[in-house]
Amino acid sequence: MAIISISLSDKLLNELDQLKDEVGFSGRSEVIRASTRMLIADNQEKKTLQGDINSILIVIHNQKAEDKVTEIKHDFEDIISTQIHSHLKNETCLEIFIMEGNAQRMNTLRKMFQASRKMDYIKMISI
Repeated sequence: MAIISISLSDKLLNELDQLKDEVGFSGRSEVIRASTRMLIADNQEKKTLQGDINSILIVIHNQKAEDKVTEIKHDFEDIISTQIHSHLKNETCLEIFIMEGNAQRMNTLRKMFQASRKMDYIKMISI
């Protein structure tokens, strides 16, 4: 098994340790392996989406990332039917995109938000 080194913020490390204890993982490596498997499975599921579909994309970000959200979403107005923007506590925003159209375009939008590294949470639910 390969050994890798990663950097985590203190907050993320504390959350990881808390999850380890709550769920009963034997160590941090087990949490990271399980998380990696879940992310890979989710990505594989999204790859299989084809044709015209409906999806909901949930994005949570700091208010300072608002310009990046606007920049990304403008290239996808053809699939975004509705956008809901809400201010949460601690200068955080919630974006809900209701989408209809090409599955590959939706995946591209999701990946662009992920690649920006300015989003705190991204989840796409497809129907």
